[in-house]
Amino acid sequence: MNPIETVRRRIGDAVFERVAGDEGPRRRERIWTAPGPRRFTLDDPIARVHGDSSMFVGGIRALLLQSLHPLAMAAVDQHSGYRGDPWGRLQRTSGFIAETTFATTDDADCAVAIVRAVHRRIEGVAPDGRPFRADDPHLLRWVHVAEVDSFLRAHDRYGAVALSPSERDAYVAQAAHTGVALGGERIPTTVAELDDALAEYRPELESTAAAREAGRFILLRPPVPLSQRAPYSLLCAAAIGLLPRWARRPLRLPYLPITEATAVRGAGIAMTSTIRWAMAATPPPSPSLAE
Repeated sequence: MNPIETVRRRIGDAVFERVAGDEGPRRRERIWTAPGPRRFTLDDPIARVHGDSSMFVGGIRALLLQSLHPLAMAAVDQHSGYRGDPWGRLQRTSGFIAETTFATTDDADCAVAIVRAVHRRIEGVAPDGRPFRADDPHLLRWVHVAEVDSFLRAHDRYGAVALSPSERDAYVAQAAHTGVALGGERIPTTVAELDDALAEYRPELESTAAAREAGRFILLRPPVPLSQRAPYSLLCAAAIGLLPRWARRPLRLPYLPITEATAVRGAGIAMTSTIRWAMAATPPPSPSLAE
């Protein structure tokens, strides 16, 4: 193996290990080689979006955006353990997205059932005195909307191949399957419905101490080795650059349009391209579609 391929594989393995964890190789093998029908094909928009390195930017944006709902943030703050085990939470989330996108229909449905069972046990009281439940259909819709909007916008800017307008609608419709299966209400199935849903939630969003602390943790105090801080910071800058201005003010994040349109966008393209190049060194096996 030549030196460039060695470096490429080393970077790809490091990224995969960080995102997937110790169980990653076994989960990957099961997702891609288990026999049985899949809900989506590799040519579907959802597979193209969720399999692209732009998800690294979209995931950070989604976490920041989701934190603006006080009840959703209270559930995360009190029950997710993101401070004590942030990589574990990332690995569980990335595994769930991979299973519901690429695994057999039975395995995808099993992953949803497990998450629903966890949600049923999570409840509490937010700092403002309002009760919350993780299986609240309204909160589940918010989490879904924030994720899908973030993944789509990140792919629009940093994805390998842009989606057409009809493919963007198809992505929202395909992602809706998981949102409905998890128990969300009125899950959007088009980009227009997704935009309307975001606008509908805006009066409920606000700056809270928990949201600001989560933002500082994600952006300024991540559990990332010093050698990886610079590339991670570039991904964070790209994620902030995709947030609307109304979402930045509550989190006390800057708005620098010229810098974001030039330096930040260029850095985001460089980072996602590098990750895409590295991850391509070890592509997943072809899915088994045997009945």
